[in-house]
Amino acid sequence: MSSLAVNKGVPNAREFYPLNEPEIGTVLNATSDTPKLFEPLTLRNVTFKNRIWVSPMCQFSSDDGHATDWHLVHLGSFAIHGAGAIMVEATAVVPEGRISPEDAGLWKDSQIAPLKRIVSFAHAHDTKLGIQLAHAGRKASTHAPWVQKKAGKGASSVATKEEAGWPEQVYAPSEISYHQGFYPDPQAATEEYLNGITNAFVDAARRADAAGFDFIELHAAHGYFLHEFLSPLSNTRSDIYGGQPLENRLRYLLQLVEKVRAVWPEHKPLFVRISATDWAEGPEKDENGQWLQWGIEQSTILADRLQKLGVDFLDISTGGNWQQQKITVGPGYQVPYAAEIKKALPNLPIGTVGAITEPELAEAYLQEGKADVIFMAREFLRNPSWPLYAARQLGVTLKAPNQYEMAWFGSIPTTTRPVQKL
Repeated sequence: MSSLAVNKGVPNAREFYPLNEPEIGTVLNATSDTPKLFEPLTLRNVTFKNRIWVSPMCQFSSDDGHATDWHLVHLGSFAIHGAGAIMVEATAVVPEGRISPEDAGLWKDSQIAPLKRIVSFAHAHDTKLGIQLAHAGRKASTHAPWVQKKAGKGASSVATKEEAGWPEQVYAPSEISYHQGFYPDPQAATEEYLNGITNAFVDAARRADAAGFDFIELHAAHGYFLHEFLSPLSNTRSDIYGGQPLENRLRYLLQLVEKVRAVWPEHKPLFVRISATDWAEGPEKDENGQWLQWGIEQSTILADRLQKLGVDFLDISTGGNWQQQKITVGPGYQVPYAAEIKKALPNLPIGTVGAITEPELAEAYLQEGKADVIFMAREFLRNPSWPLYAARQLGVTLKAPNQYEMAWFGSIPTTTRPVQKL
């Protein structure tokens, strides 16, 4: 008796989705030479099917902080094309912590359901989903980039009350504007406010778990609230949370991490994203040992402290805190910072990012131990099928979604291109 030919569905899914066997993004012709990009990685009890991960990308498309169908389609497109993990954009833990009025949020329970729908879709397609919890600090209450572009060069970035902004409720470690006249003038956060923000991060972590996320990331990079505490360029406080002493500038983030780790489920990994340098001119510290800006030496000290507090993964970026920063952007321009921290802390899993577009280059970074994961953002916008493209370039066959197999079947090259050595 012949078996029935049935289009199987994903078990226990919210609606019908054809079941992929094996899962999307699986290497079908694995050998001992399978590229490291397609090796799984396990953090705590969560296994990621490969090391090509989607960075958080602000979409400026939320409704009172609630995710919309735009986010479902945007993030869902990566889930069906083989990414090992996807991270939801910077998501504010309080309303005034948004970058723009249309930013994502997780400060109230009604914001859980639309995120849970996206998580459900990703899980139905065997993809891990995380969320980046954030507070914009002195860079809050600003316009979406295309709104700012239409306003023209030289126009203020500030979203006024009439434009749904909150310029009188912008908070930072110190009363130092990111760009005087173009960004809001922040208030120095009181200790009472800091305690409230800590509680907000803790509550947002609980909501993220309720939504079903596999991991969370605390955003301590790009010149936002937590990064602002770390750098002497943005933190000139005279209390226990600021000033010249490094221990003071680390204190708030370390306390926050400890409290979030305590409520985030033990079996789920906790990530932190940092900027490893402010890219300000001059050295990290002067000849007298005075810290002048945030840099790799302090970042390595912080990384060690974070690992000891139970952080499972460090996501290394750079910049965003110094308006006059001068960066020479090119393929892999941020990789040396990830590599230096990885060298100092070889047991701490590290992600790297920054204009990485070619599979051979991404594979080389992993093979040479400069990082454990490759994060990409804009390249995924240009090519959501990048994992499938990378597999072709590196000479392996990757499982495509059932519905798209006709576009990929038989298109694998017969020879493997050599990995570029750096």
